[in-house]
Amino acid sequence: MDHFAYRDRTLFCEDVAIPELAEKYGTPLYVYSEAALVGNLQEIQTAFAAADPIIAYSVKSNANLSICKLMAAHGSGFDVTSGGELFRALTAGSKGSKIVFAGVGKSDAEMRHGLENGVFLFNVESEAELHALGAVAQAMGVKAPVALRVNPDLPPKTHAKTDTSVKGVKFGLDIETVVDVAKSVVGHPGLAVVGVHMHLGSPILKADPYEQGAAKAVQLVKAFRAQGHDIRYLNMGGGFGISYRKQEALPAAAFAEVILPAVKETGCKLVLEPGRFVVGNAGILVSRVVFTKETGGKRYVIQDAAMNDLIRPTLYDSFHRVWPVNPKADVPTWPEDCEAAIPNTVAQDVVGPVCESGDFLAKGRNLPALARGDLLATFSAGAYGMAMASNYNSRCRAAEVLVTGRTHRLIRRRETFADITACEADCLR
Repeated sequence: MDHFAYRDRTLFCEDVAIPELAEKYGTPLYVYSEAALVGNLQEIQTAFAAADPIIAYSVKSNANLSICKLMAAHGSGFDVTSGGELFRALTAGSKGSKIVFAGVGKSDAEMRHGLENGVFLFNVESEAELHALGAVAQAMGVKAPVALRVNPDLPPKTHAKTDTSVKGVKFGLDIETVVDVAKSVVGHPGLAVVGVHMHLGSPILKADPYEQGAAKAVQLVKAFRAQGHDIRYLNMGGGFGISYRKQEALPAAAFAEVILPAVKETGCKLVLEPGRFVVGNAGILVSRVVFTKETGGKRYVIQDAAMNDLIRPTLYDSFHRVWPVNPKADVPTWPEDCEAAIPNTVAQDVVGPVCESGDFLAKGRNLPALARGDLLATFSAGAYGMAMASNYNSRCRAAEVLVTGRTHRLIRRRETFADITACEADCLR
């Protein structure tokens, strides 16, 4: 969170005070740092520069058009998982030749849309999808460029809901059968198998899984080439972890160290699909305390951000740092270990207004006494925050702001009640 810092006990994003943004745009509010977004992308570009990789920003992590345009302006392509994300990438100015189309359930219409726009690669996840894509492409008189996504069956690495390379998940082709699947489409008039794809899950905090996965990918590249496929691309996906608690995450260079040897051995072009690593620590969620409450021996901070704004804690038991925007003088400005005992704090649950017991941002967190109107910052919220937001309880989704040095601009306005009913038919007429 290098570009979010406290100055005289006030939190800043770059050179803009967070209270200034809360006053102008209201809360809950997503705030992003342009310097952090660009810096994180450039860290990956630099770490893997020896391979001259194709970097495809994962749109699902944060799909805001201004952020996508910023990624494109700094040399990134896009990893999309739906027709809607493909539309966003194209709207952001990307060419199809810089887009990788992933996802386990592409419809025929989505396949056609991708082919019409000349997407660079289709990551194919099942035998049925492979043959369906071949049929669509053949009917259009083209060949679909394919990277077969393999599930390498590695040991568990992260939360069960985000670990995508253990046996029994819906993602990818089984490593025991993928060679036979590849063999079955040699010479197919609608398919060109040109790559191997392997996404291991997210967030991953160690380099070992990538080393193990890359070793298996090398063998598959050799096997597919022996069948006659012109394998030119090795796609190692994304999933690089970020620091949510302290400094637990590895730099991009640590992942490059174990991936680049496989790239060199195969002679393939490397493709990467980072999302969280780029945007996760480039954004925070700002909220305002509505009430405080003590009941049943517990203390609650009820603030105006809810599970519909940031569902990760409820969905994945995810940890996000939470700290006042203007901490009082009797507590640390920024505690190094937010899970340790902190002087002048007490364990509190940070909850929202949604009518669910699962509506929380943090549980049992050591926080100072807070009062109605105080501002809170929930950190590391740039990835899978706004992207997964909803209108549950008919709540309007938050506004988003991008800060660049001393300037800031609204990149998504706050929804209105009229917005959240606009798509519904008037059944009373």
